[in-house]
Amino acid sequence: MHKSFKIGQIVPSSNTTMETEIPAMLRAREAIRLEKFTFHSSRMRMKKVTADELAAMDGESDRCAIELSDARVDLLGYACLVAIMAMGHGYHRTSQQRLRGRTQENGTDIPVITSAGALVDSLHHMGVRKVALVAPYMKPLTGLVVDYIRAEGIEVADHVALEIPDNLEVGRHDPARLPEIVARLDTSDVDAVVLSACVQMPSLPVVPRVEAMTGKPVVTAAIATTFQMLRALELEPVVPGAGALLSGAY
Repeated sequence: MHKSFKIGQIVPSSNTTMETEIPAMLRAREAIRLEKFTFHSSRMRMKKVTADELAAMDGESDRCAIELSDARVDLLGYACLVAIMAMGHGYHRTSQQRLRGRTQENGTDIPVITSAGALVDSLHHMGVRKVALVAPYMKPLTGLVVDYIRAEGIEVADHVALEIPDNLEVGRHDPARLPEIVARLDTSDVDAVVLSACVQMPSLPVVPRVEAMTGKPVVTAAIATTFQMLRALELEPVVPGAGALLSGAY
């Protein structure tokens, strides 16, 4: 007997990857476990990845949480890492608590995972103290992301900002380019590589290759979000082909 779960996602209007990679991982899981997943989204307007647009977009997340709670989804995933991290240190806790409150006001109680919180929580879960990181954002926003992760007690030893301001272009970035980008980073002394500190930049197809290349666990914002979603659903966090974090080792 398959048990079915409804996955709700609060998604930037220009995001095309979160509704691709998270379903891909959970579909791969369906092949090895007796579960079925359906996916349901509500969108917040955002086209350019700038501080002003991100703040305005985050203001729409309450509406999205209420809309998805109308559908009685089993959990909510907030699918924009930089929008949370640009709002100040620790903001993922504030956002998660507030959005869960919106669902409670709507007569239900739905756990909320943010991709920002999922990334830092998953790195801590792995015992990671130091990372190298790839982000698609402009340098000032990448700096905010690096500072946010450091404020959560994880050192960012090296990082690269790809400086892609248009969110649609971020979604079109070819993941096959990521191994050569990582090769330019100093990964010798890190515990893990954050291959995509962004749920819009595709990375899933090359995660095994970058793990083999670096000899380090590779995490992405989407992989970390999937890991925390499975934990919130009280399911074993295992997905084939999605890197060390979802291998069953954690």
